[in-house]
Amino acid sequence: MFLRATRPLFPAARRLSTRASQVLSSLGINHAEPVPGVYDGQWRGSGEHLLSVCPATGEELARVVSASPEELHTTLDKAREAYKAFRLVPAPRRGEVLRQIREEKADLGALVSLEMGKIRSEGAGEVQEIVDILDYGVGLSRMMNGRVVASERPGHSILEIPNPLGVVAVLSAFNFPVAVYGWNLALSFAAGNATIWKPSQTTPLCSIALTKIISEVLERNELPGVLAALVTGAKDVGSAIVESKSVDMVSFTGSEAVGRQVAKTVQSRFGKVLLELGGNNASIIMPDADLSLAVPAVFFGAVGTAGQRCTSTRRLYLHRTIAPEVLSRLETLYASVPPKIGDPLLENTLLGPLHNENAVQIYERALETHKAQHAEILTSSGRYTQLAEGNFVLPVIAVPKHADPGLAGSMWSTETFAPILSVAVFDELEQAIEWNNAVPQGLSSSLWTRDVRHIGQWLGPAGSDTGIVNVNVGTSGAEIGAAFGGNKSTGWGRESGGDAWKQYVRWSAATINFSDAAPLAQGVSFAP
Repeated sequence: MFLRATRPLFPAARRLSTRASQVLSSLGINHAEPVPGVYDGQWRGSGEHLLSVCPATGEELARVVSASPEELHTTLDKAREAYKAFRLVPAPRRGEVLRQIREEKADLGALVSLEMGKIRSEGAGEVQEIVDILDYGVGLSRMMNGRVVASERPGHSILEIPNPLGVVAVLSAFNFPVAVYGWNLALSFAAGNATIWKPSQTTPLCSIALTKIISEVLERNELPGVLAALVTGAKDVGSAIVESKSVDMVSFTGSEAVGRQVAKTVQSRFGKVLLELGGNNASIIMPDADLSLAVPAVFFGAVGTAGQRCTSTRRLYLHRTIAPEVLSRLETLYASVPPKIGDPLLENTLLGPLHNENAVQIYERALETHKAQHAEILTSSGRYTQLAEGNFVLPVIAVPKHADPGLAGSMWSTETFAPILSVAVFDELEQAIEWNNAVPQGLSSSLWTRDVRHIGQWLGPAGSDTGIVNVNVGTSGAEIGAAFGGNKSTGWGRESGGDAWKQYVRWSAATINFSDAAPLAQGVSFAP
């Protein structure tokens, strides 16, 4: 969790544990002094201090000096000027710089575990996402093609041409403190834009470490560092970025409530906006499903990252004939978790902490609501008290009394960013699909079946309405090759692969006349 204060209120830096000190030192972060949290070609910072706290131990990791209003505006101005030159650099040359960034070696995964709270393998997996999207960006830099469109007029051709957009701002969330920025930077950089990153105020060290790596590569290539600028700060910094007419596009990852305000603000000034918001994701298990695959996938989807992924499995719909068997297997898996709750930096840890105390309170309130609505709680629940420090909780399976997401006050329609899995039983696939689609969010969903008829129904026009629609794959753990994003109140944004790159350019339709006549389209005649 972060506290905001003016600098004189902070005492001298606390002595760090060996584990934390080693991680920070390996990435060149000096925790003994306030850490500059602004990069625009130079490291600086004169704004408020942000306090980074380890969610597993509660220890203070570092104090980060955020951007002042003046520093933010200076960074925006410098980014605009850098873009004007960078847009002329050939796209394959931009891709070569991405390749060099991809080749840098640093244990960012350990810092993700330390500051965000992900277990070691998940921290390493997040860094691998950056590697993968940088690989993608290298190839994309030679394939950002337009189109040639046939013209109805003789001697004419129509071209659809992509060009660099300008300045792209990335406002990322705590749960993927480096990967989401990587998704955006790779595509934005390949497209020829300048990119400004405003990370979550609770994970500034992750953003500083990654920016250090990128800045060194830019410097070696004699490119302005502000092409990958960093401005840490609280809500006021994010609001100023969103409001700035100097920013051509805002990519925002966060809550539905804040995303709604971001969209209104950016669209009011006719900027572009990309939203990745809530995910209230469901898995459906049919009677013919391979339970040896489905049950572990649901377990990871619901418990992995302590339920703090946008794609975490929050709803489970079981066919009546297999519900007892699935629940029995899940209860066994859940019972195996407590001995493996602990320090996310240790290799044998399976479940790390929630990110901060506020997240714990959200978890507790959701539990209270479930109980007040007479849900059956199938597992142990509450804070994990075997560890004296840290934001540790027990993963929960709850069976609400009612399954209809449309009921007033229903927990089904609320995304709870915690390891709570709600379960309901259905008789027909149509009923389960209706429940899947009845919530406001539309990010990810999965169907477990071996019946091709069910698959066709699930993927078709009367099937799942989410942006990610899986079959025999869990809701969590997308690859970078396809576009990532959701529908409805998830925001309709798309990042990463597929056609997502097309959002980071401006498009022009150009009609070229190479004939000796100038006919009008649609056969219009306008001769005097």
